[in-house]
Amino acid sequence: MKICAIGLRGIPDVMGGIESHCQQLYPRMVEKGDSVVVIARSPYVSGNKYTYKGVDVVSVWTLKHKFLETFMHTFFAILYARIFVHPDVVHLHAIGPALFTPLARLLGMKVVVTHHGADYDRQKWNGLAKFILKSGEKMGVLFSNKIFVVGKTLTNRLKKEFSKQAGKIEYVPNGMLPSFTGEISASALPKELGLSSNSYVLTVGRLVPEKGFHDLVAAYKKSNTSFKLVIVGQADHQDEYACRLVEQASDNIIFAGRRSGDELKALYKHARVFVLPSYHEGLPIVALEAISAGTPVILSDILPNKDIEAPVDSYFEVGDIAALANKLTNLDSLDLALDQNRYLYIFNWDRIADNTLSLMKSVFIKGNSR
Repeated sequence: MKICAIGLRGIPDVMGGIESHCQQLYPRMVEKGDSVVVIARSPYVSGNKYTYKGVDVVSVWTLKHKFLETFMHTFFAILYARIFVHPDVVHLHAIGPALFTPLARLLGMKVVVTHHGADYDRQKWNGLAKFILKSGEKMGVLFSNKIFVVGKTLTNRLKKEFSKQAGKIEYVPNGMLPSFTGEISASALPKELGLSSNSYVLTVGRLVPEKGFHDLVAAYKKSNTSFKLVIVGQADHQDEYACRLVEQASDNIIFAGRRSGDELKALYKHARVFVLPSYHEGLPIVALEAISAGTPVILSDILPNKDIEAPVDSYFEVGDIAALANKLTNLDSLDLALDQNRYLYIFNWDRIADNTLSLMKSVFIKGNSR
């Protein structure tokens, strides 16, 4: 079976939850003997064609633009897939690209959509953008052959909202990496950051409003903690929000930029606590990565974060700076203990890849049996 993936920026090591999802998922599917072509966005990858762990990556041009980029690229990518790739199944990622599900079906292709979260809740979008994204969700549910949803609560909501399509809506979560469970010395921490083990609070993600890093910085300043605050990540598009956030850097508030490999593993492993104060998520891979590293987590109480089912003390009301500051001040009195092995079983990428492949093959076989 040949699968063509559209909607992500690219792989490998391109920043973003969808990109991390695809980087783990597709090589595992290729190992099972199937073929995967990822159509990447030209601004985020180097080279027009290359292979990553058996996955073929093709770069298709798009304008790097906060509002137009996704829709422009998805349109071009679907046409490219139809003319040059001839896939058995097109795999669209996120509800923005899902707006083009009817086009892909009209061109004679079978389509599976992965719903990575209610993007219309993101703070950066205006009313028109929210309407378009909501329409993308509807088009994905109505016209896809099957739709995967990474969040348990969101899956249940969509099944109720689209009761006639409930049979094709499947809960397929993000996974976590067993590689983070291994030991790694604090000597692998980035030297220029001046960190030692258990001396800092960590967060990881893009510098965008919905991640709530402004709340974390404000809570950190309000708290009475001796730990440093380390923010790993950068902005896709340098805007006023990202610039204002980075301006708050100090000796104790460290913006570490993008990190990967052993540096990122060490940052997770040796953090005193990982904090995700986000207003919007699908199912947060960064929180799962922290848990897989054995690091306790503090999360905003939005439903996708609560789907992780961390201890009660791990949650605070989203946007409540005082409550987060209080948790940072009183870390030692919080019960943040997690059953790491349970999480590694539930959010196992090998099992997720097997399930995804099985569901995709059911679409392919059903379509060919007609």
